[in-house]
Amino acid sequence: MIETIGFTAAILTTVAFLPQVFKVWKTRSTADISLAMFLSFCLGIVLWLVYGLMRQDWPLIGANAVTLVLAGTILIFKIRYK
Repeated sequence: MIETIGFTAAILTTVAFLPQVFKVWKTRSTADISLAMFLSFCLGIVLWLVYGLMRQDWPLIGANAVTLVLAGTILIFKIRYK
């Protein structure tokens, strides 16, 4: 039961980044996205991922790996489309 809650939370919080990724990809505009926020967010996600790996917590690992890819994509777009 507790893993189901973890996986559900992981899916919902990770999927939340998809609309922003698609919008930035489509418009090539990142003017309203904070570079400092996404840099610190990605660093935090890396740390959560390391923590999850150390604990072998699969919902935490899965959620943060996918979130890092999506947030990292936005970060790359932010740097590329200044």
